Formats: sequence, C-alpha cells, structure tokens
Amino acid sequence: MTDREGPVTQEALDGRGGRAAEDPAYRRRRTLPLRVEAVRQLRRRRTWIAFLVLLALPWVLAAAFKIGGSPSGDAANTPGLVTVATAGALNFTAFTLFASSGFLLVVAVALFCGDTVASEAGWASLRYLLAAPVPRVRLLRQKLIVALAYAALAVVSLPAMAMITGIYVFGWARLRVPGGDVALPNGTALTRLLIIVAYILASELVVAALAFLLSVTTDSPLGAVGGAVGLVILSNIIDAVTALGHWREFLPTHWTFAWTDALQPHLEWTGMIKGTALSASYAIVFLALAVRRFRSKDVVS
Repeated sequence: MTDREGPVTQEALDGRGGRAAEDPAYRRRRTLPLRVEAVRQLRRRRTWIAFLVLLALPWVLAAAFKIGGSPSGDAANTPGLVTVATAGALNFTAFTLFASSGFLLVVAVALFCGDTVASEAGWASLRYLLAAPVPRVRLLRQKLIVALAYAALAVVSLPAMAMITGIYVFGWARLRVPGGDVALPNGTALTRLLIIVAYILASELVVAALAFLLSVTTDSPLGAVGGAVGLVILSNIIDAVTALGHWREFLPTHWTFAWTDALQPHLEWTGMIKGTALSASYAIVFLALAVRRFRSKDVVS
C-alpha cells in the first residue's frame, strides 16, 4: 500500500510512528472517538436485528401464554418461575430473564463483542484504521467500550420490555416467590429485579471478554461469535457432570442462575458474589490476552 510520498510503513499501521504521527496536529487521544465508533456499530444490520429479537421475545412469550393458557401444575415438579409467570408483570419479567439468560443473552453479548474487531478485518478495513494512525491499544479500548455499552443496553432492554409487556398483558401484582405463597412488597421486588439485572450484566462479562479475545484472533466474525457461544455450551455440558463435584464451581457458567437466590424471601448473596468474582477473573485474563495478541499481531486485512 503506497501514497504520494512513499509506502505506508508498519510503524504507521501500528499507530506508533510514520509521517502522520510526526504531524504537530496529530493527537492520539483524538483518534477514533467513541461517538464515531458508536455510530459505526449502530449502523450495522446485526445491531438492529439483535435488538429487534430481544424486544420481540417478551411479546412472543406473552402470546404463547395467552394461546396455551396459564401454566399450572405442582410447584414441586414444575420450575417455579414458570408456574407464576402470568401472576403479574414482575413475575413475567423474572420468567423472561430465566428463559433468556442461559442462551439468548449470551448470543447477544457475544455478537456485539465478537463482531467488533473481526468484522473490520473481514472487510479489510482494519489496516486502514491503524494507518490513520490509531494506536492499537486505543483502537481495542474504543471498540471494547462501545461493544460493552451496546451489550449492556441489550441486556437491560429485555427486562424493560418484559415489564412493559407484563403490565399490558397480565397487569400489575406483587412478585410471588416461586414454590410458595409469599409475595414480596413492590419496592422490595423492584430492588430485587435491579439486583438480578446487575448480576446478569456481571456474569456476561466472561462471555464478552471471550468473544472479544476471539475477535482479535480471527478475521471471521461468525467464528468469533460462534466460538464464544460454543465454549459456553461446552461449559454447560461439563457442568452437568455432577461427578466433578466442587470443581464445577470453577466453570464460567456454573453460577449463571445464581440470581434466582434474589427471588427468595430472604436475599442470599453467596452464589452471586462467587459468580461475579469468577466472571470478573476470567474477563480480566481474556482481555489481557486479547491486548497482548493484538499488539503483536501482523495485521494484513
């Protein structure tokens, strides 16, 4: 790749040298602003499709309950959140999170974080971003911040739409504790739902970091997203092997549904604290590997 004055060096591609870096008007902190990256991500079709699917899910579930009738059965033999799903907007929101947090939200988070760098490489535009020059670490930081922001917005939009759907279809009622006749006060129930959403955001950090690591490793967005989702599925399969005993607690998906402890009469923090600590630990390692890999990567696409 050449310009009027000569070839663009690898230093320029790395954002660490070249004529642009020597320009007095050049400021590293001004390269690739967050608003520019946010607009770039917003204009992508996958962003709109992901949000449309998440926003449509509560209405699909509500329609299924309306067509099939209210769930019934022995609470001892049926998942508690299912039996009380139509008891009101609060219960419907909790059930929607239960139905989606294990897979659909994983896919959404992996999509935003796994597509961000790999898609640039796939479109052969990554080297031109680095030739701007945008420092490599800054490029990763800006893309990660925007990807995490969209992923968080996706996770939050689901319970928000579920609440709206639940109010419209099932009305408002106190949050009933699954498997019992206890109903939490409205203020307490809303606080518990906020805790649940916050925990889900924290637990998805490991998915986001893993997808981001794969995104800087491959030029295929589908490979990065599919790899992250596939490893989550593998973790769930291994977690089902009860013979592993306490070793399962170190699997990144073992504490996925620890947030159900927040739906009990007395809030239990132990599982959520362990899950948050484990997710954050994995995320730090994966992100560190992503930065190290990208800083030494020979970008040719």
